[in-house]
Amino acid sequence: DISSTMIPVGLLVLSLFHVSLVGSQPTQSSQQAPGPPHPAGEQPPLAPDNLSFPWSRLRLPRYIIPLHYRLLLHPNITNLSFTGSVQIQIDVQNNTNWVVLHSKGLRISMATILDQNLVLPVLHNPSHEQIGIFSPRVLSNGQKYFLYIEFEAELAEGFYGFYKSTYRTSTGETRILASTHFEPTSARMAFPCFDEPSFKANFSIRIRRSPEYISLSNMPVAKTVEVHDGLLEDRFDASVKMSTYLVAFVICDFKSVTATTSSGVQVSIYAAPEKWLQTRYALEVAVKMLDFYEEYFNIRYPLPKQDLIAIPDFQSGAMENWGLTTYRETSLLFDPLTSSISDKLWITMVIGHELAHQWFGNLVTMEWWNDIWLNEGFARYMEYISVEATYPDLKVVCAFTDDPVLSVGHDSLNSSRPISSPAENPTQIKQMFDTVSYDKGACILHMLRHFLTEDVFQSGIVRYLRKYSYRNAHNQDLWDSLTNTCSEEDFISGKHCYSSEQASKNYLFAGEHLDLTAMMNTWTLQKGIPLVTVTRKGPRLLLRQDRFLRTVMPSDPLWSTLQKGFLWHIPLTYKTDASNTIHRHLMTTHTEDVSWVKVNTDMTGYYVVHYEDGGWDEITKLLLENHTALSYKDRTQLIHNSFQLVTAGHLPLNKALDLIGYLQLETHTVPLLEGLGYLETFYRIIEKRNEFDLTKSLGAYILWFFRAVIDRQTWSDKGSISERRLRSEVLSLACHLDDPPCLERARQSFKDWLQSNGTLNLPTDVAETVYSVGAQDDYGWASLLHTYNISLSAAQKSKILFALTCSKDTDKLQRLLELGLEGKVIRSQDLSTLILMVARNPRGHHLAWNFVKKNWDTLVQKFQLGSFCIRNIIIGTTGQFSSPEELTNVQLFFESIREQALQLRATQVALDNVQKNVRWFQRNLETLREWLNKQMK
Repeated sequence: DISSTMIPVGLLVLSLFHVSLVGSQPTQSSQQAPGPPHPAGEQPPLAPDNLSFPWSRLRLPRYIIPLHYRLLLHPNITNLSFTGSVQIQIDVQNNTNWVVLHSKGLRISMATILDQNLVLPVLHNPSHEQIGIFSPRVLSNGQKYFLYIEFEAELAEGFYGFYKSTYRTSTGETRILASTHFEPTSARMAFPCFDEPSFKANFSIRIRRSPEYISLSNMPVAKTVEVHDGLLEDRFDASVKMSTYLVAFVICDFKSVTATTSSGVQVSIYAAPEKWLQTRYALEVAVKMLDFYEEYFNIRYPLPKQDLIAIPDFQSGAMENWGLTTYRETSLLFDPLTSSISDKLWITMVIGHELAHQWFGNLVTMEWWNDIWLNEGFARYMEYISVEATYPDLKVVCAFTDDPVLSVGHDSLNSSRPISSPAENPTQIKQMFDTVSYDKGACILHMLRHFLTEDVFQSGIVRYLRKYSYRNAHNQDLWDSLTNTCSEEDFISGKHCYSSEQASKNYLFAGEHLDLTAMMNTWTLQKGIPLVTVTRKGPRLLLRQDRFLRTVMPSDPLWSTLQKGFLWHIPLTYKTDASNTIHRHLMTTHTEDVSWVKVNTDMTGYYVVHYEDGGWDEITKLLLENHTALSYKDRTQLIHNSFQLVTAGHLPLNKALDLIGYLQLETHTVPLLEGLGYLETFYRIIEKRNEFDLTKSLGAYILWFFRAVIDRQTWSDKGSISERRLRSEVLSLACHLDDPPCLERARQSFKDWLQSNGTLNLPTDVAETVYSVGAQDDYGWASLLHTYNISLSAAQKSKILFALTCSKDTDKLQRLLELGLEGKVIRSQDLSTLILMVARNPRGHHLAWNFVKKNWDTLVQKFQLGSFCIRNIIIGTTGQFSSPEELTNVQLFFESIREQALQLRATQVALDNVQKNVRWFQRNLETLREWLNKQMK
């Protein structure tokens, strides 16, 4: 764990560092390398007592630039260790005696500067994950040198750096592989390097292996040579210029399938041999996506190949290493017999995301991690654009409603953060990979694309990618590229942009020249989301913008303080009842006077809209009388906004419940799922309280209200994609609410499945529901656990794991948590999801939270403090607490881990969430009770 405090130079106590001063022969791993001079007979190196660590900051000095790494690695898969050497060509831009770079957990056996004939002292600063190498001869400004280092380490446990992964064959044999995951700051665990995104360099990688394995890296193998005793060395082509976090290598015994894109890029999908048949779909997607992106970005994919590999132990969903993208098995492998339509959509979107990164992120990289949203928000948004273009039948546009829901939920808490936020140490950097960077980032790009129009947006993106290829960029560079503005000399030199005079001619928007930077800074440099309130004034409307907060009510004394200084430039779109034209307007002040009706057409804008003075009653009436007067996106947004406004205290709960009364007439699945989702959320939080009557009457109301929709569902995989997604959700909820016909059908299917000894393939869309009902008795649960243990389908395993966590037997739930912690039957990578699934179960609600408290240190050790697994565990296990006692319990625990809690943004988010739930109950419980009584009479 790295402290972010700066230590002044000279105050470092030498005992902080261990000093490597090894003067022995070069080790085995340096053979074949342009190795160091033989150091025998040289004068002894400087005594370490005279040296103190030369650098006190977390960020490396800028006066030494790496140009080229020649890296040799020899992993030993049997004893789980590796040796290596790296020769780094450096460009020195200031006279200095020191080279400071990153290294974490590596034992350095020798460092030298080639041609100096000296073994050099190495000082370690573990708290900053840095080493300093001292050269008694000054390294001169303007000169290039070759720094050569030999090192060794164990393959890491966990999911970062150069780590060990295993899989089991169907005969029960355990096989081992070695893989890498470097983003954001773990390349330094595999080799000493300048591990910051702006230090781009070329990489020439060589890997030694025994013949039963293959090795993969970013580039194709140029040649393989035998070193000695059957040991092989794969020598890979030199890479393009790239950041260290994108370097990757895997040593495994996997099989692959290969195809070629229309421009000749070789695409291969790798998986464990027995899962080889599940790679076909991913291959088809990857080829289509690469073709699409080459055309969309109008820039050729710069490498000769793109490998996609399914790693059995993988913490995140996937990683965009250039030319060798790595995936969790559920994100890449599609098994037609057990993968559902949602699994298929997920795989398609994840591949779309990682391949978008090959341009946005890899070709052009953010300057520093504070702007990681430039990578992640963009790749998240391109998932939708690419899947819509390549697989229109997957109806991905319907799925885009999830992003605003996720990010509004987070962004309306005071504990949110601006998209572009400072992050210095690795724990802070890891926390940048959150819903703000991904989902909010995607939402504001979506808003911008619709506001600027598709063509302007796309040509601006292409200009940005061309101008900054193989370089690093800031927020500002993107805005400049989108508005076609740049300096005169850029314009004259033929760079892809216009002068500011031309821009104002070319780029007129609603009769005014748009200051895009000023507009977008209001979205990236301040946290939160605006609330636009529409009030009728005779024939005209008054618009007001405030900061939308769900944790503080307008009546609260804190309200005005938390509103101070917040103002957005909101690109409004609106439709009136007079015509179908979409009007646009940029709102840049707190109040404006206009005349129109439905604001935020097709929910392209990232803001919440509130209709005051009976406005919601008019909308409710319109939906009941003629809901198709509004698009399905508009109907979905109205449902979402109304319930968000209830939580924030702007709208009574009964008004929002009345609004969704029209859903009995709704035929489109997206608004149906939105309305059903809110009712299910209320049900799930209320069933965790001792409110038996209310739980029962809400469950009965949902079953009664959606009866026709439930009865319409078939237990099959037939129908369009949106019908299939609806089926999964509706039947899962109906069985959870103990709907007799649903339970009966599920029990019969489960019985048939058991009797077939697992050979019967259940319809994939309802398999999870069938398993969940089957898991309610001892025999069913044990049978599912057995199938989980032997299944070769990651998709089937995740459905069974969910079902196992639906048991009402707390001993079984406890056992699952213990199995997850142990990491053998249930892999560690699935532990955070498992904890959340148990927490979702009313019987496992406090069990999961107590488990987290008891095993906190182990969890942090497994996943690392700032990781999204830890964030999900903290926010997920407490997310449905809603009583003052539970709030106190959470506060006490965070107090007990105070030092860690202070480093985590998630602890504040969790507290905000619980406070919001407590208030929701205090304000809305009686209203809900009365409203249900009226409905059920």
